[in-house]
Amino acid sequence: MTTLTLAELAGQSLGESTVGYRDTDTMLYAIAVGAAPDDLDLVYELDLRALPTMACGFGLWAVEATGRLGAYDPHRSLHAAQRLVVHQPLPTAGEIVMSGRVEAAWDKGEGKASVVEIEVTSDYFTAGYSIFLPGTGGWGGERGPSSPRGEAPAYSSSGEVETTASQAVLYRLTGDRHPIHVDPEVARANGFDRPILHGLCTLGAAARETAVLSGAHPADLTSLEARLAAPVLPGDTVRVEATEADSARKVSFGAFVEDRAVISAGTATFGAVK
Repeated sequence: MTTLTLAELAGQSLGESTVGYRDTDTMLYAIAVGAAPDDLDLVYELDLRALPTMACGFGLWAVEATGRLGAYDPHRSLHAAQRLVVHQPLPTAGEIVMSGRVEAAWDKGEGKASVVEIEVTSDYFTAGYSIFLPGTGGWGGERGPSSPRGEAPAYSSSGEVETTASQAVLYRLTGDRHPIHVDPEVARANGFDRPILHGLCTLGAAARETAVLSGAHPADLTSLEARLAAPVLPGDTVRVEATEADSARKVSFGAFVEDRAVISAGTATFGAVK
């Protein structure tokens, strides 16, 4: 396999991948992001609905494929931001064909970092992944867009997500088996005292709680964007704060462990998919 450089990544096709899953996988995902026993249409096959954030996990194959191109060490990369647009409701079981592409590679400067933007598309959703590569800047690429630094939203409601000590080992059964979430030695090698919770688990739980705070059904999510600002440890209590929905049913949200932001610049839109 040809090894690429960071300068050669942008525009690289990652090919196609097909995910097949059963209704038990759909229910497992919902439970792994905190669905309760009385959320019957998320945990019971009778009138089951799929949580749209499950799609973010489906597209991780493209992130892994990008890491295999040789431009950077995938074990020294961080999932920094996530985007999702829902085109039609996910089936509760079936197969989804996806295609992947590296949209951009940004050079944040000598001695700093690079950011790789990866996009996965399907008939059901488009998912975007921002991958942060510390210490890799200075290769001569464009700096790319900077994150906007506006005032914090005026949150008007809040709720709590109680993670469990087993949350990471449960969530990894949905498909993300990175050892940093289960192996203490791998976690310590990456600077953590113990295994951390998956960022997409935190995001899925926060999106579900944001729907509750907004009076929406979490399966009615049509778009989502957020920065994964800091890791959560299994057992942490995550406080989710949200604004009032605007006329387009768009909500701003953030998630915090005590005073530390773990998800920032979050926006979610709820409504029937057209």
